[in-house]
Amino acid sequence: MSSTREAKCPYFGKCGGCATQHLPYEVQLENKKKRLIQEISYTDIQVFSDEEWLYRNRMDMTFTPEGIGFREKGKWWKALPVAECVISNKKLNELNKEICDFFGPNYDSFNVKSHEGTFKYAVIRTPQNDSSVSIVLNKQSPNLAEAEEKVRQFAKKTTANNVLITYCKAKSSQSIGEEYEVVKGSDFLEEDIMGKTFHYSAQGFFQNNSVMAEKMHEYVHELLKSHKSDKYVSLLDLYGGVGAFGIINADLFHKVISVESFEGCTVAANENIKRNELKNVEAICMDAKRLKQVKFPEDQYIITDPPRSGMSQETIIEINKLKPKVLIYISCNVEQLGKDLPKLKEYKIKSAAIFDLFPQTNHMESVIELIRAS
Repeated sequence: MSSTREAKCPYFGKCGGCATQHLPYEVQLENKKKRLIQEISYTDIQVFSDEEWLYRNRMDMTFTPEGIGFREKGKWWKALPVAECVISNKKLNELNKEICDFFGPNYDSFNVKSHEGTFKYAVIRTPQNDSSVSIVLNKQSPNLAEAEEKVRQFAKKTTANNVLITYCKAKSSQSIGEEYEVVKGSDFLEEDIMGKTFHYSAQGFFQNNSVMAEKMHEYVHELLKSHKSDKYVSLLDLYGGVGAFGIINADLFHKVISVESFEGCTVAANENIKRNELKNVEAICMDAKRLKQVKFPEDQYIITDPPRSGMSQETIIEINKLKPKVLIYISCNVEQLGKDLPKLKEYKIKSAAIFDLFPQTNHMESVIELIRAS
């Protein structure tokens, strides 16, 4: 097998998105496996993958004078118009075309150097059974009213279920915000995973690869099921987001507590608990580093799914004090994972797996099953 191949995307090398299209997919997966082995010093790693193209259900597109696209590689100030993205799913590319066709090149695109202009981003989200477009505007632009009307006209024509206007300051690089207006539909999206329904904010986080996210949830469910022997064991779901891991695994536990620091996610989690008619799941809004403020059941398992920055030192200290029988660490940053695991001194790795939610990039999700060594 050749160690290189021709990239599928004509923008590859210029676009700041994909980094590994020039490598055969088998090589990409092997490289990710090697990285995880290097970081955690554990060799028996399962690798799970699916389609390498047309998988992403979210893209944050940048408005440019010529169209919408992505930042150029190594040039944060310059954007590259992209007519079609080969890793975005079909519906996302359709909405991308609708935005380009409607707005055309004649709009007031934002300039990241001068901080002038109105149209900043188009955040397109296309989970399995839903879709949204959030047009992000510079709230300090003198042309704001005209831009808002343009978006309202777009909302009447687009096939997207939901259309939002999001307002961000000129010097902010964010593509999401708390200040927004729903122009069409709702500000929430819906996703089904393992028979459970989840609503989450169009301004919030949810996995960008629906197929692989479900595979990962199925795998974690089976891991927990393989340990389960006592119906009175509880589950503590840290960095719980909108409650996915806690809700999906609720049938295995007497009690589930989902902990999340962002209030909007906690509100959504409690709504999802009601929506799925669960009586044994509770979502609380709290930073995971403050675990000592709450008394948890002694007989418990823990799932931790932290952001790229990993777990705080305070969180790790409290986990070591709680002494869960089983600890499942889900990581999107293998380097940080390698730093965190040695701090969990009483635990050893029982299994490790990679879920490639991000083909053509260097990113991946890792699932590490840890059990108490003593």
